[in-house]
Amino acid sequence: MQRIDGLMRSAIDQYRMIADGDRVAVGVSGGKDSVVLLTSLARLRAYLPQRFELVALTMDPCFGGECTDYTPIARLCGELGVEYVLKRTKLGPIVFEERKEPNPCSLCAKLRRGILHNMAKEAGCNRLALGHHFDDAAETFMMNLLCGGKIGCFSPVTWLDRKELFLIRPMIFVEERMIRSAAKREALPIVKSKCPVDGDTKRQEIKDLLWHLEKDYDRLRIKIVGAMQRAGIDGW
Repeated sequence: MQRIDGLMRSAIDQYRMIADGDRVAVGVSGGKDSVVLLTSLARLRAYLPQRFELVALTMDPCFGGECTDYTPIARLCGELGVEYVLKRTKLGPIVFEERKEPNPCSLCAKLRRGILHNMAKEAGCNRLALGHHFDDAAETFMMNLLCGGKIGCFSPVTWLDRKELFLIRPMIFVEERMIRSAAKREALPIVKSKCPVDGDTKRQEIKDLLWHLEKDYDRLRIKIVGAMQRAGIDGW
């Protein structure tokens, strides 16, 4: 975890993600990315010069109309000394049963973001930390290029003026393999997603494509993210 802590601290410093006195919400889905993000941010409270508060937020989509058991996440928050808020929703049934979306990921992500933004404001937070990592950045760039015909990616820091909320992504320098290894090594509690299309998405296709391309083009993901930084694309 120390390596991840260091990389997150570098991202926080470089992009000024957290300021003194902030109340930071952490979106915790229960997956490895969000759980490692929460754990590292909780640890960094003791090392960063900024004094800030943390609140962990979980939005349960209730896929299939069934609630997910997030007791392990609540227990972890208790151990970390982090306030925990869980909100049950009807997002899953709306997307998959009522709307019966042929391509559900876009609508689901949009509704999920809106709910999470509102939860952050209701919790009195001015920043919301999301678990996007280094690989996500490279994949998003390629998705935008190949699927949308545009150059772009999510930003390290995004200001939502209508919500008066900063979105921050402290793990943008952390590779997915490091997150996977840390979650296993630290025996962190992972709550598996019940999404009907989990692992069968366009993002997974792009992830597989990059993996195959890196056999011939060494360090391709690093080159993609480096190019975004040098070009200053979307705040990089």
